[in-house]
Amino acid sequence: MSEQITGAQSLVHSLESAGVTDIFGIPGGAILPLYDPLMDSSQIRHILVRHEQGAGHAAEGYAYTSGKVGVCMATSGPGATNLVTPIADANMDSVPLVAITGQVSSSFIGTDAFQEADIRGITMPITKHSFLVTNPDEIPRAIAEAFHLASTGRPGPVLVDVSKDALQAMTTFEWPTSIDLPGYHPVTRPHAKQVREAARMIVDAKAPVLYVGGGVIRAGASDSLRKLAEIAGIPVVTTLMARGAFPDTHPQHMGMPGMHGSVSAVGALQKSDLLITLGARFDDRVTGKLSTFAPNAAVIHADIDPAEIGKNRHADVPIVGDLSEIIPELIVALEAEFEAGRRGDYGAWWQQLTRLKETYPLGYDQPSDGSLSPQYVITRLGEISGSDSIFAAGVGQHQMWAAQFINYEKPNTWINSGGLGTMGFAVPAAMGAKVGAPDKTVWAVDGDGCFQMTNQELVTCTINEIPIKVALMNNSSLGMVRQWQTLFYNSRYSNTDLHSYRIPDFVKLADAYGCHGLRCESPDQVDATIEKALSLNDAPVVIDFIVHRDAMVWPMVAAGASNDDIQIARDLAPEWGSDD
Repeated sequence: MSEQITGAQSLVHSLESAGVTDIFGIPGGAILPLYDPLMDSSQIRHILVRHEQGAGHAAEGYAYTSGKVGVCMATSGPGATNLVTPIADANMDSVPLVAITGQVSSSFIGTDAFQEADIRGITMPITKHSFLVTNPDEIPRAIAEAFHLASTGRPGPVLVDVSKDALQAMTTFEWPTSIDLPGYHPVTRPHAKQVREAARMIVDAKAPVLYVGGGVIRAGASDSLRKLAEIAGIPVVTTLMARGAFPDTHPQHMGMPGMHGSVSAVGALQKSDLLITLGARFDDRVTGKLSTFAPNAAVIHADIDPAEIGKNRHADVPIVGDLSEIIPELIVALEAEFEAGRRGDYGAWWQQLTRLKETYPLGYDQPSDGSLSPQYVITRLGEISGSDSIFAAGVGQHQMWAAQFINYEKPNTWINSGGLGTMGFAVPAAMGAKVGAPDKTVWAVDGDGCFQMTNQELVTCTINEIPIKVALMNNSSLGMVRQWQTLFYNSRYSNTDLHSYRIPDFVKLADAYGCHGLRCESPDQVDATIEKALSLNDAPVVIDFIVHRDAMVWPMVAAGASNDDIQIARDLAPEWGSDD
């Protein structure tokens, strides 16, 4: 007869069996029975965060760098609802996440008991699946299925809500040896006929582009992508979520497309006659006004999620499957075309794109008053810290500059909140990334608006010896919103002035949190300050960069506008000539 243990002990055993080594969370009443046996686990490190949102974003950052499912934990009611934002964030960006929440005892469910919230119902639209477990015997299978769902197919978040009485009741532990989920059978192997048709379209095209999304990184297909691009000789654009999927310094890389993409990347898509779309979803930030996006292009669309294919743009050749299997098969099909004497002629196309890239390089103006350019700071940060470093960004101007002005050569060195655009993401995500990759230098590139939402997690970093580094672009403003007010609201700055120059004093705040606090106010201090931060590894480091307030993110496609109306500076759009 199997040993009788509590449901809570069974849950700890289940997490251990799923390979969990790190959990981010905060205890509370309903989840408290789980925290007692968690103390006895020699395998699992629990990191006590200061806010449940921090736990969720840390689990996301951890998933990026570790390659494992990120795990966060919270109690019922407000603890669980504080996880809603990171769960929605993980859902939008396809991050494998398991969120474990306590729930009031089953007899109280539906009575509006203290700290009761229907977290399963609340998160149903933003999870791959959710479980409510009230029978302790069901705990191992629920956990096994949750980790399987989170990490297979299109990755995403799964919620496991466990009632308090299920944690307290007696049960036996048995880890399932197989998983059978009727209706859940992600297709990984592509249809060979579709792959061959895609290869034929590629060699027949005159102006093809590899439109690469974050799915390539999630599939671990970056090496295959590079091989495909090189044997085909096709230009590559990498979306915000795909930065690092293809090396920035590679001559075939045209840059990042989208609202703040490079002119060469946006132009390549607009003028293309074939989009080879790999793990991208035709997001509105890339397409601009959808009806005017790449108007002359046929579309090959490859994705693990069949729901994405044809959702926003008709696919002439749909390919459902795992990109780690699709891209190698596409390479084989292309090589067969080459051997048969059919090869694409892209000479004129490359001349056009090279001219575009040379005419409209990414750049920025130095402030005339001698103050600090945030673009310069971020450029030097990338150059000095190097391509092995990991950069996690918040949301806003600093996010776009970090995407534009740091060269990403490897996958999973760029972490950001792409789809949901969650302010406050950077610090906890960097914390989780550092736990997942302790030997890497991890930077949170943040703005003073974002930083004030989640900077309390620096306490967690200090106490748990997680020495992240924070590069804070302090412009005393909600910078991206201020930019929109400048451009579209006649410079009427309604509620975007943070008055944050020295309020708070971020250097003193860093010191109060047990971190090293540094300040940089002029261009001649930038290199030395970054190098100082890199030399300090005994505690987190915060650099308060006092940057020019009116710096703007260019290029820009205004929301709802056509990509043809891209602006490289205020009121200055490139002329898309027939030969540009």
